[in-house]
Amino acid sequence: MRIVALPEILAAIDEDEITALIEDGFRRFSAGGADVMAVGHLQFPDALGDCHVKGASLRGDDIFAIKVATSFYRNPAIGLNSGNGFIAIASAVTGEVQAILHDEGQLTDLRTALGGAIAARAIARRDSKVLGIIGSGSQAKLQARAIQRTLGIEELLVWARDPGRAAAVGGEVVSLPELAARADLIVTTTPSTVPHLTVEMARPGMRIVAVGADMPGKNEIAAGLMAQARIVVDSRVQCIDHGDTASAIAAGLIDGSALIELGELLTAPIDFGDDEIVVADLTGVAIQDVQIAKSVWSRIGRG
Repeated sequence: MRIVALPEILAAIDEDEITALIEDGFRRFSAGGADVMAVGHLQFPDALGDCHVKGASLRGDDIFAIKVATSFYRNPAIGLNSGNGFIAIASAVTGEVQAILHDEGQLTDLRTALGGAIAARAIARRDSKVLGIIGSGSQAKLQARAIQRTLGIEELLVWARDPGRAAAVGGEVVSLPELAARADLIVTTTPSTVPHLTVEMARPGMRIVAVGADMPGKNEIAAGLMAQARIVVDSRVQCIDHGDTASAIAAGLIDGSALIELGELLTAPIDFGDDEIVVADLTGVAIQDVQIAKSVWSRIGRG
């Protein structure tokens, strides 16, 4: 069993390969070709932190993975990264642990950003040129880069509670109502428990990729806005349990049976109407962790 440190992990990253593997993972997951464990959550309210445990196997693969990821949002103020964690890789034949990828949370960050770009491409209008990012953390920057690269975005708008941190994301710092009015595609990336996007901000053709509300209690999009949208989810089970979709279901405003899984959408694309509001609610599925770990580990092994 090897413990692989971050520098070796970063040297083994191929974003194009990982993106293709994650897309394939979403399709296989929605087709019933994956086993995904229930997500484990720990919350540390006094430290403004949380921990997720996720694991999955894709049927027919010779490895599976279990990931531990932490987010402690005050860490940057004391010179530490907000995210940390590792991915354990084990044989799907013998159960033997092959490696611990001590990625310090960076593989989780990358797979989340690439998942956002995949969802953005699936729901965005063809004429999308303006990207709006809500938030200023590492995921805000990664989502901006991944989606700009994928969609050929021409203009970037950013809003965050701290304008100085928003400026560090790049692009034009604007107010939240202005971002909601001007952006062709909006990405929400915060750990907020109070919605940023309200019913009053809804407009025809609005497209949103929501990645911040990844555990119970977090909520970035008002339930009333969600009720006006076609909703794409990375996992029905997870999004019914937590995230922006779960908040709208709990309010009695949407029916879980109407949700479209991202893997289904990738297999059978939908031509959403130009005036339809579409939200991709991404809570993070462990098949993403398996696929990114598979790519990195295969390259390290070949090296």
